[in-house]
Amino acid sequence: MVGGAGETSYASNSKFPEKVLHMAKPILEEAIRGVYMSLLPERMAVVDLGCSSGPNTLKVVSEVLDVIGKLRRSLGRQEMPEILFFLNDLPGNDFNHVFRSLGDYRRKVEEEKGNLLVPYYVVGVPGSFYGRLFPCQSVHFFNASCCLNWLSQVPDGEQGVLLNNKNICVAETSPVEVVKAYQDQHQRDLSEFLRCRHAELSYGGRMVLSFLGRKGSYPPSGDMGYFFGLLAEALSALVSQGIIEEEKLVTFNLPLYSPSMEEVKAVIHREDLFDIEQAQIFEANWDPFDGSDDDSAAFDSIVSGKNVAGNVRAVVQSLIAEHFGDAILDELFSIYEANVPRHLLQRKSKHYVFVISLKKKEEEEADGDAAAAAAW
Repeated sequence: MVGGAGETSYASNSKFPEKVLHMAKPILEEAIRGVYMSLLPERMAVVDLGCSSGPNTLKVVSEVLDVIGKLRRSLGRQEMPEILFFLNDLPGNDFNHVFRSLGDYRRKVEEEKGNLLVPYYVVGVPGSFYGRLFPCQSVHFFNASCCLNWLSQVPDGEQGVLLNNKNICVAETSPVEVVKAYQDQHQRDLSEFLRCRHAELSYGGRMVLSFLGRKGSYPPSGDMGYFFGLLAEALSALVSQGIIEEEKLVTFNLPLYSPSMEEVKAVIHREDLFDIEQAQIFEANWDPFDGSDDDSAAFDSIVSGKNVAGNVRAVVQSLIAEHFGDAILDELFSIYEANVPRHLLQRKSKHYVFVISLKKKEEEEADGDAAAAAAW
């Protein structure tokens, strides 16, 4: 993600992730409540995976503090549980921006809650969540919002990039071999993610996953194909203008995939490490500032083009700059910004947001593990 707080930064273009957090809020609160009520821990470890930077980064912190504080008072507990928050993202994340904003956040919550504020501590943890990040059974709750669409890598070999021609992810014109390569990569990554989190979660631990999915069974049926297909069109326009080489475009693919709910559940059931407590699908307009329910057209296609382009640029700019160079960025996203209204005037497109709450299976846990986790 683009760091800092400038016009093209993720911090300035994170309205859509904010909407996803709002959709997931009731499920998030219920999962946190379930962990606290089952364990009543004196110290609680909470992890936000793929935290990024910007105004949404500390929202999960606020939600946990609110839920735990209310539960403690409703139970009449005098003891203040201590909450340790781990904010995780890749090493290139703008953690400096996150921790610079922490001082203002602390002052704000202290003013609002005073003596009711649950003691908390915030730590940054750089690293990929497709590997181990924490000691065994040391975490009580994981949240992962808007990050599991990112694969650990673009699929390898001839089935990966070259056969996809000028598409930059799974699209309607992607060959079957490319579709299967992305599906297989997603299944491998999700399986590894689940195994790592299962090892790290304590007895009674839970996690909430929120990410973009699709309703159709076949991958090109998802709206993400259109969403990034318009970006592929913008790149093709730069090829036509001689600004970038065709070979550069042919060899560029994004490590992004939007699964169906059936695909996700199949991996969860196959690993047999978690029980699914909730699995819901929400809809959200491409333009996060468009709150209308009218499916006939965008509320203002030109404004929506600008909003959508800003969001996409903040998310994929670094990958594009690494492959094509940063000289093309302004022109590329200017073309993309013009492509979006044309599409939205034809059909009001929406993202499908999956929110899944999982609980670690308990049958193999020893009684001693529960006591150790509660006292961690």
